[in-house]
Amino acid sequence: MSRYFVKRILQTIPLMLVISILVFLFIHMIPGDPARTMAGLDAEQSEVEAIREEYGLNDPLIVQYVNYMKGLFTGDLGRSLKSDTPVAELIVDRMQNTLKLVFAGILWAPVLGIFIGVIFSDQERKALDHGCMLLAITGLSAPGFWLGLMGIQIFSVQLGWLPSGGLDSWTGYILPSFTMGCGIMAVLARYSRSSMLETLREDYVRTARAKGQKEFLVMFLHAFRNSLIQVITILGLQIGGLLSGSVLTETVFSIPGMGRLLVDSIAFRDYPVIQGLLMLFAFQYVIINLIVDLLYGVINPKIRYD
Repeated sequence: MSRYFVKRILQTIPLMLVISILVFLFIHMIPGDPARTMAGLDAEQSEVEAIREEYGLNDPLIVQYVNYMKGLFTGDLGRSLKSDTPVAELIVDRMQNTLKLVFAGILWAPVLGIFIGVIFSDQERKALDHGCMLLAITGLSAPGFWLGLMGIQIFSVQLGWLPSGGLDSWTGYILPSFTMGCGIMAVLARYSRSSMLETLREDYVRTARAKGQKEFLVMFLHAFRNSLIQVITILGLQIGGLLSGSVLTETVFSIPGMGRLLVDSIAFRDYPVIQGLLMLFAFQYVIINLIVDLLYGVINPKIRYD
C-alpha cells in the first residue's frame, strides 16, 4: 500500500511543475503594464523604467520564472505592486476567512447531498424521488451569485434574520455557506443516487436480499461502500471548487478573504498577488485529487495493484 501512495505522490510533481509554468505564462499575457500602474498615468517614462528594473520586469521571461520558482520553494512569492507587502503575508492574512467559509460549507453540503442521494436511491420512479432530484437540479442550475443576492434580499433585507455580509458572528456564515454549498449538495445528491442505483443492481446485492437481510443493511453494509468510488471523485472536485469559488461569494457578501483579494488585485493589475493566488488555487486542486486517489486505495484495495 505504501508503494501505491509513493507512486501517486511522485506523479503530482511534474503536474505541479506544468501548472506553475502555465500560471506564470498566463499572468504575463494579461494586457497592461504593472509598472505604469504603480507609477501613475502622469509619471515620467524614466520612473516607469526604474520600477520595471526594481521588480525585475525587464528580465527575460525564463529568468523571471526561475527567480519566481526559487522564491516559491522558500515561501517568497514576491511583493505586492500595490502595497509593497509580501504576497505570502497578504494571502495568509486573508486565508483565515476563506478557510472558515469553506469549512462551513463542507460541514453540511457534502453530508446532506450524499444522504439525499443514498436515501432516495430506493425511491426510483416515485414522486418523492422525482421531487428531490428536481430540487437538486434547481440547486445545480442556479448561479451562486444569484442565490447569494436572493438570500440577502429575503433573509437580510425583508426578514432581517441574518446579516448581509461579514463574518462577525456564527449567523454570518449561514448565507455564504449556503451560497457556496448549494451546488455541491445538488451535484453529490445526483451522483450518489445514480451510483447507488447502479450498485443496487449488482448480483451480490440481489444475493444479500435473497438471504433475507434487512434493506437497511443491504443499503449501507453492501451497496454504500462500493458506490463511494464515483462519489469521492466528485466530492474531491467539488471541495476543490469551494476554495476557488469563494471569489463570487466573498464579493457578494463583502468578506475579506482570498477571493476578494484576487478581485481587487485583478482590478489593480497586481501581478505577483494574482500569480500567488492562482498558483495556490491550482495546487490545492492537485493536492485534493491526490488525497482522493489515496482514498481509492483505502476504500478498494484492488486499486493499489493496478
